[in-house]
Amino acid sequence: MIELRIAGLDHPDAVALNDEVQSYYRRIYGDGDLTSLLSEQFEAPRGVYLVGYDGDRAVASGAWRALDPEPADDVVREGDAEIKRMYVVPDVRGKGHARAVLAELERTALAAGRRRMVLETGTEQPDAVALYASSGYTPIGTFGYHRDDPRSRCFAKNLA
Repeated sequence: MIELRIAGLDHPDAVALNDEVQSYYRRIYGDGDLTSLLSEQFEAPRGVYLVGYDGDRAVASGAWRALDPEPADDVVREGDAEIKRMYVVPDVRGKGHARAVLAELERTALAAGRRRMVLETGTEQPDAVALYASSGYTPIGTFGYHRDDPRSRCFAKNLA
């Protein structure tokens, strides 16, 4: 069982999990996720950052932030929420923690008035792609910092 708690981007457990996921990205892609993240992007009502605990140990994270369309971008829509920093530590994977984090992100985004979740992942993360596909996410065009990276894969799911 995982206990999900709202935390700030600068919470020590969030920082530690973010460092782990960045290390993982460097290992599989050669660099970290260079997308700019600001603490205020994950504060209600325009976002949330979750840390999942197994007892006292932080084992999972996930966040969403409101994503506003840009004039030259035809992928992002008004009312979108972007998923960021989904991660589960390797030794507790396969226990449903990622699904629990994802479900809570969707629930809180909908409660905040967001209408669609969008995300970017990559070709070197087949488990993430499988999680999103099995959770009702469908492929969309690329967007954001990695839009021109051929390894980038983007997905969306309507919330309402």
